[in-house]
Amino acid sequence: MKSYVHGGDVYRHPGVLDFSANINPLGTPPGVIRAARDSMERIRCYPDASQEALRRQLAKELQVREDWLIFGNGAAELIFALAGAVKPRQALVFAPSFAEYEQALEAADCQIHRFFLKEEEGFVPGEALLEEIRRLADTLDLVFLCNPNNPTGVLTDPGLLRKIADFCREAGILLAVDECFLDFVREPQKHTLKDLLPDHGNLFLLRAFTKTYAMAGLRLGYGICSDPELLLRMEMRLQPWNVSIPAQEAGIAALREGEFVDRARRLVFEESAFLKAELEKLGYRIFASQANYLFFKGEDWLGEALLEEKIMIRDCSNYPGLSGGFWRIAVKTHEENQRLLEAVGKVREAWQKR
Repeated sequence: MKSYVHGGDVYRHPGVLDFSANINPLGTPPGVIRAARDSMERIRCYPDASQEALRRQLAKELQVREDWLIFGNGAAELIFALAGAVKPRQALVFAPSFAEYEQALEAADCQIHRFFLKEEEGFVPGEALLEEIRRLADTLDLVFLCNPNNPTGVLTDPGLLRKIADFCREAGILLAVDECFLDFVREPQKHTLKDLLPDHGNLFLLRAFTKTYAMAGLRLGYGICSDPELLLRMEMRLQPWNVSIPAQEAGIAALREGEFVDRARRLVFEESAFLKAELEKLGYRIFASQANYLFFKGEDWLGEALLEEKIMIRDCSNYPGLSGGFWRIAVKTHEENQRLLEAVGKVREAWQKR
């Protein structure tokens, strides 16, 4: 059985400054923490299995119908529920991309086609992606894309993505798009496919509270889809009471934190440019990440050396299509980013003296 490795493993590396998990650099909004803490007085009760209050608030925020929403114990649960509901015979995914897509598809006995993003093209998806979907159209049941992609942070051109959505609708292929990091890109409304939902019942959008509100430990993800039959089949594959009371209350509180998210977005834009410039001065190649993390090529030994300095970055060598020397780092506060840069300079200098 394959072993899937992720960032954020602070349990095996206590005391580290964690750049391996891409969450809000300002942390969890205080109002979210209060809401989760206050809800503990009600944990003797079962959670609302229909998530009515959260559903109502989120639908209002997104300006979508309440019955278009489905909630999960993190976005990962919904990835598995989607694969189990569709039971695709064949599916196409990016490579490199988030491991859970392939893990869920393998669990559903699905044959996986990888569309390899090329280093020489900056890992940017081009028209060849649509051509590959067209080529495989007679056999594909599902296309699972990530926008912006993880670990590269690269966005798919909005025009291309819409052409893919239209073609998949005509060909009877379900298109699932993971938009979990979209809150941290510039002009997210330009890149989301949410406006296509009324006319594209074949479209499923995946999102989460995890990254935007730094709620990874509470597990709260959601999907948006206008196909009631698909959502029903997914619901049948979810555990009852899968979203806890603290998670639901934290989610409701998070939707009131627009100003907090705006501050985090401004910080990410500023610090991303700073980190990119400083790493390029050190000779690293930084790819065109437009999310709250940077993806770059460096020395194979960099991660282990930084761990000795109590800093953890994401080794991307286990992603299909990548080899050793590819790294992903979260964009954090200026002080934390400065500490990372100082540590990188220190370990490079020590290595050169060997």
